[in-house]
Amino acid sequence: MPKMKNNILKLTAIFGLTTVLLNSCGPKDNPPLVYFPDMYFPVAYDPLMKAQDAYSKHENEIPAFVARNGATGLAPVEGSISQNKDGIVSEEALPKNMEEYNAGYDASKSITVSPLKAENLEKDLARGKNLYEHTCAACHGVNGDGQGTIVQSGAYSGVPKYADREITIGSVHYVLTNGRNAMGSYAGQLNVGDRWRVALYVYNTFKAPTLAASAKPADAATPEKTSAAPAAEAKTNAK
Repeated sequence: MPKMKNNILKLTAIFGLTTVLLNSCGPKDNPPLVYFPDMYFPVAYDPLMKAQDAYSKHENEIPAFVARNGATGLAPVEGSISQNKDGIVSEEALPKNMEEYNAGYDASKSITVSPLKAENLEKDLARGKNLYEHTCAACHGVNGDGQGTIVQSGAYSGVPKYADREITIGSVHYVLTNGRNAMGSYAGQLNVGDRWRVALYVYNTFKAPTLAASAKPADAATPEKTSAAPAAEAKTNAK
């Protein structure tokens, strides 16, 4: 009797296990019970698609979608993603080798004006100063003399003084974009407009005054022109 009882229990267990296995291998289209069905059967959603229903004909109206004729791809929150508000199309293609780099650098020296709007010069210089002091001054120094805190600590050396270099607004921007020697590119830290602002600030603050000072002896015989020349030159190069 006990042996028969054990056989019955074994058969029951085998049939039960077989039933579970067969059910688990069955079709998945309509499972008997699913927790969190949205996780099992998600509905793909394209955030940039245009909604078929502009959410204007039922109680769940979404004004933002209605105002854009059903478009669901809304503009990012101000300040959350870098924007090209200056309207400057991405500059030259990145150089692929040293020959292209050197050619681009030489060509950049002929650029003496920025593509930024001239009427915003004062604001652009102010922002350029702020960006320079937070991004560049650690090496180049707040006075552009190559004596930043990193250099003074002895951790790094060989940073040039702007006044001693043959630079233009274009060449400074080119170096900010592509790097030069031991300095890497800052295109990842500064957008195209801000690189032009830093270039404007660097040139007008550290280089233009030295050019104006060197031009004074030649114009010493005409003092009336001497006072006007530096201002005119700075204005021309800072547009």
